[in-house]
Amino acid sequence: MTSGPRTAAARKALQRLKEGNSRFAANVRGSDAFVSHTRRAELAAGQQPFAIILGCSDSRVPAEIVFDQGLGDLFVIRVAGNIVAPSQVGSVEFAAARYGTRLVVVLGHSQCGAILATLEELRTPTENQSHNLRAIVDRVRPSVEGLLATALRHDPDALVKEAVRANIRASVSHLRHGSQVLEELIANEGLLVLGAEYSLESGVVDFFDEPTSSE
Repeated sequence: MTSGPRTAAARKALQRLKEGNSRFAANVRGSDAFVSHTRRAELAAGQQPFAIILGCSDSRVPAEIVFDQGLGDLFVIRVAGNIVAPSQVGSVEFAAARYGTRLVVVLGHSQCGAILATLEELRTPTENQSHNLRAIVDRVRPSVEGLLATALRHDPDALVKEAVRANIRASVSHLRHGSQVLEELIANEGLLVLGAEYSLESGVVDFFDEPTSSE
């Protein structure tokens, strides 16, 4: 990864997300989260989000609230299971290239319904499943299928926990290595792509698998 001001921008954005989540988990809101008329007027002319969040559609995980951020701060893409398909990749490419945003976070969460549904489908396949729902399951399947062949299959809670992280890592890998645009931004412009898991129980976001300086 390139070093210097561009990398520093990504790290600064990451720290801003961590601080915002700490406020949220502590039930404290920052003043920046409140929108003034002046702020709305400024944003009508353009936007410059400091982070891109590819998150799950789950109603309990709204990124702006979880990270205690305001209008115009985050470019948020939400889809069940925080999966990565062409439209999601294109959305990330668009924001990173158009707005110069240098941080991308794939945000999964505990007890993800899409993960639970995929595990159930792998154990007991459903007949006549909606083609659209199957498309989501098929995106999640490769990252979790192998876990059913391990000792985790005897521990449902541990299985779901590991499956959630495996799915996040798969989405991160897809973004890091499945787009020429993003690969070039990572190599030359300091783009940082990493995974994170939100705990429904505690409200805390755990960032993990940050790339090394040589990645």
